[in-house]
Amino acid sequence: QVQLVESGGGLVQAGGSLRLSCAASGRTFSTYAMGWFRQAPGKEREFVVGIRWNGGWTDYADFAKGRFTISRDNAKNTVYLQMNSLKPEDTAVYYCAAKYRDSALRSANYDYWGQGTQVTVSS
Repeated sequence: QVQLVESGGGLVQAGGSLRLSCAASGRTFSTYAMGWFRQAPGKEREFVVGIRWNGGWTDYADFAKGRFTISRDNAKNTVYLQMNSLKPEDTAVYYCAAKYRDSALRSANYDYWGQGTQVTVSS
C-alpha cells in the first residue's frame, strides 16, 4: 500500500503563491507516476498536472500551464506543486495521487489518493 499526505494549503490573496507537498510512504515511490487533482464545491474532481516516475514527462491542464509547476524528489519520496499567480477560481481541495499503470497521466485511474489540502484564494 501507498500512503500519501498533502500539506501546504491555506488562505492566500489573488496573485499570491503557495507550494503544496505530498509525502509518500509504504512502497517504492520512484516506481509510481504522480498527479495532482482538485475539487471545488459543487464540481467534479479535475486533473491539474501529472508527472512520470522518472520526471521525464509531464502533463498540465490548460489552466495550470504557465502558473503551476510539478516536481518530485524521489530521494525524499515527495512530490511538489508550486502554484503562482493564484486566482479565486483556483479555490479547491487539492489531492495528490499515485499510480503504477501505463496510462495517461491525466486519466483518473490512480491507485492511491491523499486526504487533500484546502486552498482558498481571496479576491
